[in-house]
This record gives sequence, structure tokens and C-alpha cells, in this order.
Amino acid sequence: MVRAILVNDESPMLHLTFDDGPDPVWTPAVLDALAPARATATFFVLGERAAAWPWVVERILAAGHGVEVHGHGHLRHPLTRRECVEGDLEAALAVLRVHGVVPRLWRAPLGELAPFTAEVAREHGLQLAGWTVDTDDWRGLSAEAMVSAIKPQLVHGAVVLAHDALGPGALRDGCEETVRLIRPLVDAGRRLGLEPQRLEPREDLPPADPDGTLAMPA
Repeated sequence: MVRAILVNDESPMLHLTFDDGPDPVWTPAVLDALAPARATATFFVLGERAAAWPWVVERILAAGHGVEVHGHGHLRHPLTRRECVEGDLEAALAVLRVHGVVPRLWRAPLGELAPFTAEVAREHGLQLAGWTVDTDDWRGLSAEAMVSAIKPQLVHGAVVLAHDALGPGALRDGCEETVRLIRPLVDAGRRLGLEPQRLEPREDLPPADPDGTLAMPA
């Protein structure tokens, strides 16, 4: 039995989150799908991509969506020295400051945490943000297959992971199915009384991949 996740806000909510962008093709397509669905989402962006396509970041913000930090590059924390992860994070935060964005959430690439990740997050005033529902869209699954698989996990406070760009290891050529997923996912959530909202810091937010690396003490 899937139970509702405890959140401070009592209004039923669902959080759509997108990693690895911005992308000059796929992020606008995702935004174009969110708009008619009247759904608000959160984008965990890479600084190097935000620097390459700043107009996409501005479009995300103009549409009222949240922008949080994923990193500058796509570093795997357990395989990287602490000083490199810190420098990577600081580079990403500097890029986002140009857009007036001061992130409060940090999602580590692949949801992998090193022993030092939590301490680095605290030092930069960030909360680690994982997810509770994985679309596995990077595998190239159809929108129909993804909705069918994740529908039982759509509960109050669920955090859905998807990708608006092709990250390392992606088994697909594009993000068409992620774009197609948005409307049926939003509709499925609303039939359960869940309204898509921006992800905000909260006490029960999982810090990492719930099926993989868990938070380790700094």
C-alpha cells in the first residue's frame, strides 16, 4: 500500500521535476506541454547548460516555474573529490545568480551522494532534494508505459523525476515521450485530487535516489 507523504502544506499536491537541462529544443517543448495543462514544475538545471542557453532559463522563470541547482557539470559525487564538487556547485550558483536565482534545493546527479555531500549542501544553504517517483524516461519508454507504471505511486507530496535533456547514459534519441507524458500525468494526478506545484524545501524531502544511494553522514 502506498501511503501519502507527510508535508507541511495540507493541500493535496504533486511535484513534477525535470533534470539535466536546460536544452534549447526539449526544455521549450516541455514548457509548451506544461502551459496548456496549467501545471507548475521545478527544473534542476546544470550551470554549464544554463550558461550556454540563458534564454531558456529566462523562459522557465517567465512561465512561473521553479529553478533549482543540479550542478555545473554532471559530476558523480562518490567518484569525485570534495573540492571538485564544491567548485562545480559554486560555478553553477554563479551562473544562476545572473538570472536572479538563488537556489534552495540541490539535486545531486543520479541522486548519488558522497560522504561530504550533505555538509557541502549545508555550507551553501541548500537542502538536498531527491524524488519519490521515477519515470525512467531516460530509458526511452513510451508515455503510456510510464503513466501506467507510476500511477500507483501518485500520492500527496509525491516528487516525480523526469528529464528535459539527454543526460549521460540516456538510451533515447530525444525527449518526445517525456513531453507526451506531461498531460496524462497531470490528468492522472488531478483525478486523485493532486495539483502540480513547485517543489519547496520541506522536512520530509528525500535527499537522494530512494532506491539507490541514501544520505550519508558528513
